[in-house]
Amino acid sequence: MIKLVLLRHGESIWNRTNKFTGWTDVDLSDRGIIEAENAAKTLISKNYIFNKVYTSVLRRSIRTTWIVLDKMNLMYIPVCISWRLNERMYGALQGLNKSDMAKKYGEEQVFTWRRSYDVRPPLLKTTDPRHPIHDQKYSNVKVEYLPSGESLRDTYERVMPYWQESVVPELKDNNQILISAHGNSIRAIVKKLDNISDLEITKTNIPTGIPLVYELTHDLLPIRHYFLGDPKDIQKALLKIENQGRIKT
Repeated sequence: MIKLVLLRHGESIWNRTNKFTGWTDVDLSDRGIIEAENAAKTLISKNYIFNKVYTSVLRRSIRTTWIVLDKMNLMYIPVCISWRLNERMYGALQGLNKSDMAKKYGEEQVFTWRRSYDVRPPLLKTTDPRHPIHDQKYSNVKVEYLPSGESLRDTYERVMPYWQESVVPELKDNNQILISAHGNSIRAIVKKLDNISDLEITKTNIPTGIPLVYELTHDLLPIRHYFLGDPKDIQKALLKIENQGRIKT
């Protein structure tokens, strides 16, 4: 049996203020640092160990990786960094408050922007300084690959080549893998593993800082999956995500 651990980064500064983040490179909040530390403690308590980690190029994901590996005394293992594991690119919504957008456009529209499988957000113009073509981190990525905004389908199609070419062979070689990434890049992997329909994936929530374990056959067919941690804390974290796009009263 193969075990794969998926970990969404700890709470970021913009998670805390309920903003669309996407590819904006914000750091962890103080709470996010604690969440990453707690994730490491949970993994240690369950006797997990890794010999390879995959993460995105965004600092909230990288810093979560650093914290977890530091606390687990695994700073020496290889860390593979790829833009293909980035969060979904939220285009012109980046930096805007989700509740404010719900007041302006309605909760249903915000849910569609956040969770739909094939609807893109309002796109960034390439002249907008927020567009990734202006970011040094992507200087080695072909311009046509850099999105102005993404649906989850786009994110899935971005993540899957990396999953198949880089991660799958390592899993099949029985390497113990941690993927430290983002809500939507992890949802893309979950969709693949569980063969979730385009409609059902809209209901899948990935809380920050809580390890998600997949037990897999050698052919990478899922046996079962589960979050690690206190069930009450997990339920509270899932509910918090569900409420992000609602109008605050």
